[in-house]
Amino acid sequence: MRGHSRTTVIGFVFALVLGVMAVPAFAHAEREVRFPAGTGRVPTYREAPAAQRLVVCKPESAALIERYTGRLRWLNRKLLGECGYEHVQAAVNAVRERGTTIYVLPGTYREEPSRAEPTGRCAELASKHLLTYAEQYACPNLQQLVAVFGDRTPDDDDHTCDSPRCDLQLEGTGQKTTDVVLEGGFERDGSWAKLNGIRADRADGFYLRNITTQLFEFNGVYILEQDGFVIDRSLARWNEEYGFLTFASDHGLYTDCEGHGNGDAGIYPGSASPLNGRRHSIEIRRCDSHHNALGYSGTAGDSVYAHDNAFHHNSAGVSMDSAFPGHPGLPQNHATFENNLIYSNNVNHYGNVWDGTCAKAPRDRGHERGVVCPAPPVPVGTGLLLGGGNDNNYANNRLYDNWRSGFRQIWVPAPLRGENDLLKFRDTSHRNRYTGNVFGIAPGGAKLPNGLDVWWDEQGDGNCWQGNTSSWGAVKSDPAKLPTCDRPSGWTFFSFVGNPVKVLGALPCSEYARDKPRPRGCDWFDAPPKP
Repeated sequence: MRGHSRTTVIGFVFALVLGVMAVPAFAHAEREVRFPAGTGRVPTYREAPAAQRLVVCKPESAALIERYTGRLRWLNRKLLGECGYEHVQAAVNAVRERGTTIYVLPGTYREEPSRAEPTGRCAELASKHLLTYAEQYACPNLQQLVAVFGDRTPDDDDHTCDSPRCDLQLEGTGQKTTDVVLEGGFERDGSWAKLNGIRADRADGFYLRNITTQLFEFNGVYILEQDGFVIDRSLARWNEEYGFLTFASDHGLYTDCEGHGNGDAGIYPGSASPLNGRRHSIEIRRCDSHHNALGYSGTAGDSVYAHDNAFHHNSAGVSMDSAFPGHPGLPQNHATFENNLIYSNNVNHYGNVWDGTCAKAPRDRGHERGVVCPAPPVPVGTGLLLGGGNDNNYANNRLYDNWRSGFRQIWVPAPLRGENDLLKFRDTSHRNRYTGNVFGIAPGGAKLPNGLDVWWDEQGDGNCWQGNTSSWGAVKSDPAKLPTCDRPSGWTFFSFVGNPVKVLGALPCSEYARDKPRPRGCDWFDAPPKP
């Protein structure tokens, strides 16, 4: 009888999973890419004033500089005397030597020349969303205000950074990050003016520091197919999708960054180079991501090391997944999360969709006032969601005041990412370790419990929880008993396809889109009551 029941459950879940394959996967589309060779390095910051430099300024820069004191005012005055460009893109175009630093003095940069109507071949490409690298290279400002392309031979097959714009450092010289702003904004009809703010593409060694990017339709900062980059003390806010998005890249570092008010994630290290535990490809440290739909997201976020960050006051704090096709490196694997604060992720932005706010022209929604139009479906009130990942390590994090759950692990069947090989049907949600985490207790000792500390759909092999502590006394979980790392989960009744009630309960939520009615049968979009 048990064998017959298991076969019935497996067949039922498999049929239902295939039934939702017609639902379009909700993820951003990327051009076809490949991972870099991995022979690069994380670039090193060049102290100001760097010897090899160009300077950009605005008419208002002089007055803003006079508000500064000490060495900062001295430095800005010195650089102001060297200013040769009014637009950042003009300075990028003028780079003639590898290893140049571009200093951007205080002011707001709207990059008017980058907004000019496209002509010729670029006009023909204007309606095309996914451009090849060669098309981007030929029309650098068709989709972004500032473009840094490193491969000047786009038609060859080596993808190497071989232009003077390799090892470029782009640095704002303000006292605060918001003293230097790159702004997309809106067209006269209220639509988004530009897709991306800063795009660094095959531009190995790119170093971004102390600049704010805001009000773009896709990304504030977009880094693609790159071996070596740093995002340092920069802010990305009020963007329709992502604050910082890096994709198919290696030797990357996010440090002391901030993202807020973004419709998808403040931080997105998607399709990081999959190194299978040999080393980490992307490090994220001391960043603050808040008041987004997601603090952190990573489809195929492989080999990422995230530590000492704060993900808070989002709809959900952290998510990584294997759910969407077209992302190299799937299924997601080998991320490490240590010593992060993941708390108070209960802000429900979905009301902006249901009440019609997000159907307005982008200019009229109020993004600058904190209105977020959430792009992905996420369970409001969740600290960290793992949607189909393997061999991840979550250690010594502090998760509190997440009203639905602290950790949430769910299975993603392979067909949901376009993989229909039946031998790979259940190739996710294995060997994830959760150790030494503190649930429901803030750093000062205040008890701020999660609704549940752990929610698991019970699918997968080798998952374990050990050495975790909770404000509830014992860790509060569903299921009530979790496998320990001394005896990690092996074969159980639910391990093949999970608890069907839990697995099937998430499926209606995949139907979410901003332009569709609210999905029936999905409770993710209601903030749970405070525990």
